[in-house]
Amino acid sequence: MLKGLVEAPMIVKILIMGVLPAVLAAGIGIALALSKKVGLITFLLYVIGLVASFVIFKTLPEYIQAGGPVVISLILLLILLITYVIERSLTIGRARGAKPVAVFMEEFRELLRAGNLTGAIAACNAQKGSTANVLRAGLERYLAIQNENLTPDKKTAEVQRAIEEANMLETPLLERNLIMLTTVASIGTMVGLTGTTIGMIRAFQAMAHAGAPDASQLARGISEALINTAGGLFNGIGGIVANNYFMNKVSQFQYATDEAVYEMQQLLTIGEK
Repeated sequence: MLKGLVEAPMIVKILIMGVLPAVLAAGIGIALALSKKVGLITFLLYVIGLVASFVIFKTLPEYIQAGGPVVISLILLLILLITYVIERSLTIGRARGAKPVAVFMEEFRELLRAGNLTGAIAACNAQKGSTANVLRAGLERYLAIQNENLTPDKKTAEVQRAIEEANMLETPLLERNLIMLTTVASIGTMVGLTGTTIGMIRAFQAMAHAGAPDASQLARGISEALINTAGGLFNGIGGIVANNYFMNKVSQFQYATDEAVYEMQQLLTIGEK
């Protein structure tokens, strides 16, 4: 089978090199974003990713295969990187909610100004998303203590506690798997450096022979070093850029949620007066 892949037409190799990792990453990324069985799916990701990496390696041009077995690890890391980028994109897209936050907040404000707290909760249920979930938790707690004999300060404290608890549930969902992006970036660089070192060892061994150095082995060693360096840098740069992008998105969500919570508390306070 592997011999058939090596001798396959170029169009088949291009499909395997390009389509296979993309389909694999997209499928498992969607599963990670939507399923609760994260451990099982992650295990399947590593197993299937490793097999796919080996298959892709066998279809690569010979000058890339000259990078040696380390290239298989770099391909696996690239598949992981693409998978987690897709998973984070889907998860953060779901956290945004059904409508843009600005549009939802405009409707939410109008309902609060009209004193329609039940309608505001219904709007949060329809919107979904992180900001709406936090606001709904605060409103539900506010309605639950309406008939209790509490001072305004205690009511505010109870609502704030409910908001903080909801926020503590939402934040891990937004930040989940961000550590994997930084891990891929760090490991990718180190794996690439390992391949570089192995290639340079091979090159110096070729120069160590008495008389003229073995030119083919010298060229192979330098090629192996450079290919692994390029692969490691690609994974490292991709992981860092992706992590910074999603960290910025999470920060924007947290800022928008804090601003929405503050505005809700102000409107509730005004409504009590």
